[in-house]
Amino acid sequence: MGFPMACRLHQAGFKILGHDIVQKHLDGPIPLEFNPDQFAQSCDLILSVVRDEEQNLELCFGNQAIFKHEKRPQGLIISSTVSPGFVHKMKELLPGETLLVDAPMSGAPHSARSGNLTFMLGGPSTLLEDWNPLFECMGQQIHQLGELGAGMSVKVLNNYVASSSVVTIRRVLEECSRMKVSPEKLLEVMSESSGGTWFGNQFKVIDWAREGYSPDNTIGILEKDVNSFLKAIDKKPFPEDVLLLERLRNLKAFDAEKE
Repeated sequence: MGFPMACRLHQAGFKILGHDIVQKHLDGPIPLEFNPDQFAQSCDLILSVVRDEEQNLELCFGNQAIFKHEKRPQGLIISSTVSPGFVHKMKELLPGETLLVDAPMSGAPHSARSGNLTFMLGGPSTLLEDWNPLFECMGQQIHQLGELGAGMSVKVLNNYVASSSVVTIRRVLEECSRMKVSPEKLLEVMSESSGGTWFGNQFKVIDWAREGYSPDNTIGILEKDVNSFLKAIDKKPFPEDVLLLERLRNLKAFDAEKE
């Protein structure tokens, strides 16, 4: 997600510098800086699109320690999906003068490439207004939802529903052959009827739609997002929460020709 987002900002004329310890992830028009110290000194604002809470901590305070260098960025935008409480934890850990907003996004890589992401923003309203031109380069639907953590609260609720729809759509697609139904035709009909969902309606263009579960892929990210929701509500999971996680972990790669 981060690389096509950076490309959109680059195309809009913003001065962009990429940083990723996995160098193969960045290949294209974005200048790269793999030295964390040099990267910290070169940037006014960090847009973090790493995977999870652990990687955000690593980026900001661990071996990379972007915000522990003598010269450091003025602000941080967290676009990873994490628990809302983690956003407030980051505020406490960051230097007092550092500007922080949460800006999780939705739409999958194809929407990042086309600049059609949906952003859910939390933070001081004046700061969100100042940084709004950045979000408008990357997304078409920009929602200012309240103070710090509000965007992340909406995102984890949204992604719980999205994860449920992934499991449900894949469930019915896997039964198409048994019922002698074309998966393509089923998706077409559902998109025009009560079975329509974001995942089903865009199944053909979502890069990871046919993936099976792996802790390292996007289905694994959905597992992380459900756990972020459960961490946010801070209560004993319902049976359906446990079942959703189990179903995500048991998803196999989908091949319509074999079904």
